[in-house]
This record gives sequence, C-alpha cells and structure tokens, in this order.
Amino acid sequence: MRRVITYGTYDLLHWGHIRLLKRAKELGDYLIVGLSTDAFNEGKGKSAYHPYEERKAMLESIRYVDLVIPEESWEQKRKDIVTYQADVFVMGDDWKGSFDDLSDLCEVIYLPRTDGISTTKIKDDLERIGKHY
Repeated sequence: MRRVITYGTYDLLHWGHIRLLKRAKELGDYLIVGLSTDAFNEGKGKSAYHPYEERKAMLESIRYVDLVIPEESWEQKRKDIVTYQADVFVMGDDWKGSFDDLSDLCEVIYLPRTDGISTTKIKDDLERIGKHY
C-alpha cells in the first residue's frame, strides 16, 4: 500500500482544496491529511473561520481522505512520515522547496494550485462584497 500525507488548514473548504486532495490521493492508495489545530494556527498568527473539529468533520466526509490527524507543530512532519509509514509527502507548489529536507524519508511532491481560487481570495471577496451592503 502506497501512503500519501499532506498538511493544511483547510479553512473555507473550496474547489481548489478538493482538487488538491483528489490529485494527492491519485498518487497512492491511502491519503492522510494533517489538519492544523486551532492552537497551531494561532501560533502562526492565523485564525480559521471554522474550528478544528468542524474542519476535521468536513475533511473526513471527502471520499479521497482516509485519515485526518492533528497538525500541532511544523516539526511533527518527520515523525508523522515515520509513524504513518508515508511514501509520499504532498503540498501545494506555493511551498516549493520548503519541505525538500523530508526527501530522505519519502518522495516529496509539490502540486500546482488551482488558478483563481484560494481561501485568501474568498475572504477578500467576502470582505469586498460585505462593504457594498
């Protein structure tokens, strides 16, 4: 069995997230998603619209996702790759080069993001639209 692991906040779930998860799953037989906890997001200076448990439930309902685990620190990725016996580490290409150090444990792949959609864009659009009402 070929195991794939990826990480993210997955806030305001959108088509780009689904497409990334689908392509990640196509790289193997089992997809593990490390989901940023609320505390980890806070430490990064970010906040999610949906709390961790709601984001986790949404991810678990996606047919491409086999397991959701909490991401609590940047450093845990090496441990998770070993613990879950991941063969492939996948991230969006906006992270290109950031995780190359993991290539001693598994294959590292950066997938292209979906053009025209991102959580940041959605938040910006909602803020802009909100100002017109």
